[in-house]
Amino acid sequence: MKLTDSSRFQFTEDLNICRILNGMWQVSGAHGRINPTVALESMFKYLDAGYTTWDLADHYGPAEDFIGEFRRQLISTRGQEALSQVQAFTKWVPRPGKITKALVEKNIDISRQRMGVDCLDLLQFHWWDYRDQNYLDALNYLAQLQTEGKIKHLALTNFDTQHLKIIVENGIKIVSNQVQFSLVDRRPLAQMTEFCQDHNIKLLPYGVLCGGFLSEKYLGKPEPNGFNLETVSLKKYKNMINAWGGWNLFQTLLKTLNVIAQKHQVTIPNIAVRYILEQPTVAGAMVGTRLGLSDHIKDNAKVFEFSLDSEDYQNINSVLFQSQDLMEIIGDCGDEYR
Repeated sequence: MKLTDSSRFQFTEDLNICRILNGMWQVSGAHGRINPTVALESMFKYLDAGYTTWDLADHYGPAEDFIGEFRRQLISTRGQEALSQVQAFTKWVPRPGKITKALVEKNIDISRQRMGVDCLDLLQFHWWDYRDQNYLDALNYLAQLQTEGKIKHLALTNFDTQHLKIIVENGIKIVSNQVQFSLVDRRPLAQMTEFCQDHNIKLLPYGVLCGGFLSEKYLGKPEPNGFNLETVSLKKYKNMINAWGGWNLFQTLLKTLNVIAQKHQVTIPNIAVRYILEQPTVAGAMVGTRLGLSDHIKDNAKVFEFSLDSEDYQNINSVLFQSQDLMEIIGDCGDEYR
């Protein structure tokens, strides 16, 4: 089984990606123990099914090492040319403080070494504290490393619209911003998508399934408490659901999505991902991969076999209009981290 052509997106002139990105946060240690051998075997299954694009970070446990070993095994079993099928996007998440080029270069070199690449496909930069304006120094040094051939493209993660604008106005070329975006958290639609459209910046949403809450598993179920939530993701997104409108409204949303899913003969997660992929300037969406523990390779492929129609949107919006405004409660994209 192979994904359809509609699963591909020309992200940059030299990067053609899968619109469902394999999110590797789940290997960071907070989602269950990962067996490296089984995980690497699973990565080949994803690649062969057409899921060629990986999203990771320097602090996602062994994620960068997994990519490095995966690339080595790919070369040894299929040849050097097979590497052209794989895209790996990492992140650099430094602590606030004085930034020097030596510090930036050291960290980028560590990622390059761990991942087994001369040049990073995409470096997504995160900054914890906007009051510390050293983030502009960091991005300028990253741009220098890009010129030197160590980074293909620069991107951001969890930046709000105001500071994305500052970065663009400082002449730094940004190709994407990775932000939380789902049926529950639609903050990017308030300001971010319009700015990104105007400046040819793509969005790479994560949290599109709210850690797994947007699925049949929670349909018609009583509200879970913290002790029932087995992963960090579930705990995080349960708090988001509480702020959005609470468990009763979330059940109404799941019931509505279930009717739409049955209409298209797909699943609730398929509807949730499809909704995000149809939003402005979205290039692709992260779906977490618990390598060797579970996979949804066949189910996720259904996302590219249908589109939502006007009736679907009308039914979804009838529920979403009842929710709270997370822009007012939390702030713009990424503000929950600051």
